[in-house]
Amino acid sequence: MRKGSCCMFSSGVIGALLLVSGVALFVSGVFQTFIHNKLKREITLTEGSKVFATWKNPPPPVFMQFFFFNVTNPDAFLRGEAKARLAEMGPYTYREYRPKHNVSFVENGTKVAAYTAKSFVFVREKSVGDPSVDLVTTVNIPAVAVMNRIKGLGFWVSTPISMYMGSIGTTMFMTHTVDELLWGFKDPLLTRLHTVKPDTDEYFGLMLHKNGSDDGEFVYHTGEQNYLDFGRIFTWKGEKMLSFWKTNQSNMINGSDGSAFHPFLTKEERLNVFTPDLCRSIHMRFEKEVEVKGIPAYRFTPPRAVLASGKNNPENQGFCVTPKSCLDDGVLDVSVCRKGAPVVVSFPHFHLGDQKYANAVEGISPVHERHQTFLDLNPTMGMPVRAMKRAQINIHLDRVTGFPMTKSLNNTIFPIVFLNESVVIDDASAARIQKLLLIVTLVSHFPLIIIALGAILLAVSIILAIRFYQNKTEVKRFDFAEAFRCAPPSAKKDTSYSPVSGKADDQEEKNGTFIGMTAVDKS
Repeated sequence: MRKGSCCMFSSGVIGALLLVSGVALFVSGVFQTFIHNKLKREITLTEGSKVFATWKNPPPPVFMQFFFFNVTNPDAFLRGEAKARLAEMGPYTYREYRPKHNVSFVENGTKVAAYTAKSFVFVREKSVGDPSVDLVTTVNIPAVAVMNRIKGLGFWVSTPISMYMGSIGTTMFMTHTVDELLWGFKDPLLTRLHTVKPDTDEYFGLMLHKNGSDDGEFVYHTGEQNYLDFGRIFTWKGEKMLSFWKTNQSNMINGSDGSAFHPFLTKEERLNVFTPDLCRSIHMRFEKEVEVKGIPAYRFTPPRAVLASGKNNPENQGFCVTPKSCLDDGVLDVSVCRKGAPVVVSFPHFHLGDQKYANAVEGISPVHERHQTFLDLNPTMGMPVRAMKRAQINIHLDRVTGFPMTKSLNNTIFPIVFLNESVVIDDASAARIQKLLLIVTLVSHFPLIIIALGAILLAVSIILAIRFYQNKTEVKRFDFAEAFRCAPPSAKKDTSYSPVSGKADDQEEKNGTFIGMTAVDKS
């Protein structure tokens, strides 16, 4: 009994202490604060941190996919007889390598400068065809760019150029291989202009000079002084602001480059991302919770307001450089940062755009799941576990005085190609993150473990107390019964009971049977 009571007392005391301690630790948040501070110190762009090596050379494979819009009725469209009929061709997939180089710490180590060189290698098994063979008919972008540059200079300037373009066979549409459209071909019109203006490149390509090149020097905050600044851009090409747009707000370089975000993200945050291809910053909002390879993540995606017109979103008023030709929702004129070429960017198939742009041509059908841009970020570490950056390149086609080939054009935003730059975390990196998240969870919830253990010990103590009480009661009952059955013999003679007969039968009937006591001789 002493051993049972000792166990009961010990488990009760220890359980109560653990329960009180666990509640106190949980309320104070000591363990959670400890692990959070530990992560904030580790997730920095500094030598020796857990993320610096992967930031410099990301291990997950990045793929760039191109989907071209092949024009099947160019002549009918130019005559004004029908809408342009487009057939989507793709994907043509390239593995993208993007290690950072010339990495150096500046401003006493509080910031880090780097260049991100991009190179592309074709991946046949992820593509629909051979880019060196497959032909695409699309808008003659060099010709449209030339016409756009001389627009407004008058009939006497445009007419001679128009006649020359006709003499060398320049038309509004051209047919080239996918390789030529992407990586460049020698254009006869540009070659002629090169003789007059030597700084004009003779070659044209949507990705001309981009294989093996970079977007310029970025300087990033390391996040060592403030974890919220982790990966945030400080300058691009030596500048803190852009100079393309009309307002300071539009020219701001906000957020990161999309490859790194601060830890401990919340669903209420507005994530800013600067994209050199768009010549501006955009923002993203939380959409839903997802899971990628067992890692929980928040999905952030650009809302409709990002590419809304200035009349529907005052923040975007500065992106309309020419007030008389402002575009509607879902498109952005980036000619100011494309050497005057009438390039307009949008989401694929004019996703989140004004319906009139999709209705202007045939073969366009926006689907949210296929055409949205999104980032799946683990909220604890701020690390992208999956991303899809999708954008469409369009050309603004309109009538130009002095060029008869444009007489039937009517202010059309014409799709050329859309891109899908995607990445999904690799298995090795996913396993490391899962292990780290498990450690974070265990440490953060350690007080709850203590509370649970204390509750278990208290429950055990209560059970032992109940059993101890029951056993003690049973022992008392057993002792009393034994004492009653084993009483010592009496000194008096034992007695026996015998019936006593009546004196007469009638007396017996009247008085009943009497019991008499007589001594019993034990011998």
